[in-house]
This record gives sequence, C-alpha cells and structure tokens, in this order.
Amino acid sequence: MTTFEERSVRRLLAVTSMLLSYPEQTTLERLGAVQNAAASLPAGSAEGVMQVASWLRSTELVAAQAHYVEIFDRRRRACLYLTYFLNGDTRRRGMALVGFKESYQAAGFDIGNEELPDFLPVVLEFGAVGDIAVALELLAQHRSGIEVLSAALHRFSSPYAHAVDALLVVVPAAPEGPTAQELAAAGPPSEVVGLAPFVPVDSLKVGARA
Repeated sequence: MTTFEERSVRRLLAVTSMLLSYPEQTTLERLGAVQNAAASLPAGSAEGVMQVASWLRSTELVAAQAHYVEIFDRRRRACLYLTYFLNGDTRRRGMALVGFKESYQAAGFDIGNEELPDFLPVVLEFGAVGDIAVALELLAQHRSGIEVLSAALHRFSSPYAHAVDALLVVVPAAPEGPTAQELAAAGPPSEVVGLAPFVPVDSLKVGARA
C-alpha cells in the first residue's frame, strides 16, 4: 500500500468521521473547512470527500438526515458497525466489541457510553486524535466489511459511498479473514445466542437525533 504522510491521514480520518456521522447543522457549518482541507488529503481521497461535502451543501438538512436514517439504520448491508459484518448478532461479536474498547482504553481514549466502540465514525475519530497505528490496524482487520459497506452504498446510489471510498484509500489490506466478496455472498452470521441484537434493522440509534 502507498505510504502517506501521517498528518494527511489523520486529517482524512477526521473528515470522514464527520461526514459519516449523522448530519447536523454543525456539520453544514464545517463543510467550508472540509473543502479547504481537500488539497492536503492523501492522494486519491480528495475527490470522494468533495463529492459528499458538495452533496451535503446542496441538500436540505432534513432531507440529508432522512437519507442517512434510511441508508444506515434500515439496511443491514450499509451497517456502520464494523464487527457486524464478520460476527452478526452473536456472542463472538460481544468479544470483538470488547477488543475495540480495550484498544481505546490502552491508548487513553474514552468514547463514553453513547456509541458502540466499533461505530465507524468513532474508530475514525480515534485515529484522527489518538493512536493512528492502532486505528489503522482495527480498520485493516475489518477492511472486507468496509468494502461490503462501500459496495452497498453504491448499489443504493448513496453519496456516502464516496466518503467510504475516500477512506479505503488509506486502509491497509486485511491481514487475514474472508474477502469482501465472501462476506457479501455469505452475509453476517444471523444466529443470536443469548443476546439482544446489536443492530436492530428499524430502530438503530446513531447519536442524539431530533
């Protein structure tokens, strides 16, 4: 994989974290800064960032929020929770979530209780302001899932696909595990063993929403 300057990668992680979070008025207010930073992003990532920023700038906030909910809350293939792709709603996923949390704690990064630790914007924020090497390792372990997410977003004609594509420019190759094609064909494990689903199809909550 191409080696990028750390500062530019951190900037990309910060930008994509914001763009892949539920859109708020503050998101729109920061789009100018995002567009100004595009030239300093890793090669190959700026175009995707600009496409999402332009869409948000030209879309009514209520419409952007409705699209976000429709895509990310109600379509399993467009899940923003990384451990879901490999583990589904199984006990194995619980252990994977613990692994994320322990990685954050070891780096002195506290995400609180508002989000699960595998929520993609949280992982990206961790990489932007915390331990970038650990963040990229976590992303690499789940690269196949991120590729499935990208394919789903393109299939749904969602502008958010471009933010995920921009991110994939800097995500290292997965060290092992199933490919994106294998994940897409099999889907996540669906057996729930003694757990309430982590990702309910119609009631997933992503932050505080009006």
